[in-house]
Amino acid sequence: MNFAPKQKRNQTAHEWVDYLRESEGLGGILAKTEDLAKVKSQLTRALTALDLGQFSQKIEAGWRQGGQNELYLLVSNASIASRLQQVLPSLINELGNNGLICKAIKVQVKPQTSSWDVQARAEARIPRKPKGLNQIARTSWQDLLQKLDPESSLRKAVEKLLQNKPK
Repeated sequence: MNFAPKQKRNQTAHEWVDYLRESEGLGGILAKTEDLAKVKSQLTRALTALDLGQFSQKIEAGWRQGGQNELYLLVSNASIASRLQQVLPSLINELGNNGLICKAIKVQVKPQTSSWDVQARAEARIPRKPKGLNQIARTSWQDLLQKLDPESSLRKAVEKLLQNKPK
């Protein structure tokens, strides 16, 4: 068997970034991603200036869809959210000093996914009827019975209880 020789390719391999820049759909994604990376670095600098740099890894930043004036911060827990709420005016000023102009910042707590699974029970439990008095309870009721007045209504109730409850 003779195979035809392979044709030589005139094209060269392109970098993946070139494809992202050339493509209409992916180019917009790349631009937004680069913009968010800049926002994240400016936010980290602003938080560090406010002595809150330890929170920068726990915050996801993005712009509200309405416009570029409102920054949206998604945080991992409520304590970070409340701490950021306390310093929002200072954070807006510090971001402005770093070159990021925003008029408002919205902080929201990110919902957590559960780390446990809920499974249905294999079989529904049927409640058992109580069997009766155990030995200690029976002895206690009998001791009480001996201390009660023979004609009291309480004694009659205890006698009826002891008769109706088997061992």
